[in-house]
Amino acid sequence: MLVLTRKENESIMIGDDVEVKILDIKDTQVKIGIVAPRAVPVHRREVYLAIQAENAEAASMANVEDISGLIPD
Repeated sequence: MLVLTRKENESIMIGDDVEVKILDIKDTQVKIGIVAPRAVPVHRREVYLAIQAENAEAASMANVEDISGLIPD
């Protein structure tokens, strides 16, 4: 894990396309802004985990017989 110290209005670049900017610092909370291309999904971790769990459940419920007609012989 890379640990960086930033002050308000300072940024961190991830690659060439993603900027994480510190917008505000109050007590124990930090407000950040993320600038990323639309093709890059950005979610809070709890939302990301919920999406992953939902996708895993949907994949496990898929019936091979139901989708076999979608693949040409």
